[in-house]
Amino acid sequence: MVTTAPTSSTEPAHDLVVTANRAVLPDGIRPAAVVIDGERITAVVDPGAAPIARERIEVPDGHVLMPGLVDSHVHINEPGRTQWEGYETATRAGLAGGITTILDMPLNSSPPTVSVESLKLKEEAARGKLSVDVGLWGGAVPGNTADLAPLWERGVFGFKCFTAHSGIDEYGFLGYDGVREALAELARIDAPLIVHAEDPGVLASAPQEVGREYAGYLRSRPDAAETAAISAVIDAARATGARVHILHLASAQALPLIRAAKEEGLRITAETCPHYLTFAAEQIPDGATEYKCAPPIRSEANRRELWAGLLDGTIDQVASDHSPCTIDLKRQDTGDFSQAWGGVASVQLGPAAVWSAGAEFGATLSDLARWYGRAPAATFSIPGKGEIAVGNDADLIVLDPEAAFTVDVTALEHRNPISPYQGRELRGVVHRTILRGRSVDRDSKAGRLLRRR
Repeated sequence: MVTTAPTSSTEPAHDLVVTANRAVLPDGIRPAAVVIDGERITAVVDPGAAPIARERIEVPDGHVLMPGLVDSHVHINEPGRTQWEGYETATRAGLAGGITTILDMPLNSSPPTVSVESLKLKEEAARGKLSVDVGLWGGAVPGNTADLAPLWERGVFGFKCFTAHSGIDEYGFLGYDGVREALAELARIDAPLIVHAEDPGVLASAPQEVGREYAGYLRSRPDAAETAAISAVIDAARATGARVHILHLASAQALPLIRAAKEEGLRITAETCPHYLTFAAEQIPDGATEYKCAPPIRSEANRRELWAGLLDGTIDQVASDHSPCTIDLKRQDTGDFSQAWGGVASVQLGPAAVWSAGAEFGATLSDLARWYGRAPAATFSIPGKGEIAVGNDADLIVLDPEAAFTVDVTALEHRNPISPYQGRELRGVVHRTILRGRSVDRDSKAGRLLRRR
């Protein structure tokens, strides 16, 4: 167990020192003592040089001290669809999985966050309910170009758009001309556009005979939908000079496009999700609608190529795309993929899923901290987050990386107990979380709303 030992001394003392034989730092894994005053890290030194502190936490052998992780793609759905998820349940789930910072998507809340007025409703809905720190995304939808700059000034971290139907009629998608219009405005204010990239024409022409057959659902959203949309978005980024982030990359066929865009010097980043790194289409039973998401989980060969793209840096980071719903909307009664809501609930399980699947590919804890911490914090300019470094918020987790557990959806903090991870054995158990210098648990409600600075 983690041990806490208060220090008594007449000498001036720091607030807290956390010592570990293995700490995941920006320059590697080594012994360290992390010195904390107030909410911030004020020094990182060798354990033998640890100063006097009012409180000391010693991380036991076998456990690892890591930065609090960042999940930049979470649908919390409050206000308006709180029966799907809400700030209390989503942030408790993040906390349980080692996440200390969440960025909340502008849908599927109702109203969606596409104006300053709707942003204020989100902010008010979140107050007093947060177990971790939460920042907000704005939305880029048809007709709201004039709202982008005011939202940016209010502190959102960027803007989400779809290039095909979002699944929610109230959140319209941008055609490619609309993407260029939004990017021209976002280039002016230097804000990122985060893009759900699937081509509506490719989707419309794909076979739609779906029913219970997972292979039918996979055919209805082919790789070409992603590659066509990503190619068009890259062209728009080239034309405008704007920052673009490709969300939830599922198709490895798009990796050469992203790699070439980066080599060209375009301002392109990309993420993938734990479910694309963990599952493969060949393993998904017909009627198992808990696996439905968009873009879909593709083949085992594709999964392995995504891992290669993540390890070589073509894919910058990982985020859960936690997109929950009520159990009835998953249509497990019929197993009909065409009728079921598309989304995987995984904010609590994402880091453990990536760590577990990554063992096959040689992924390290430093990799996990980069993909799920430093990279999203840097990509989206989240101040003070993502790594154990002087001046950052003192967000830390104590992880037993080898401890295994079997997923029981009824024991998760997510509001609705349904997940494709049900019954799967994962590695990595979080034993303690420190949020801005304070040890927290599911009842602490110590999270705060973040604004871009």
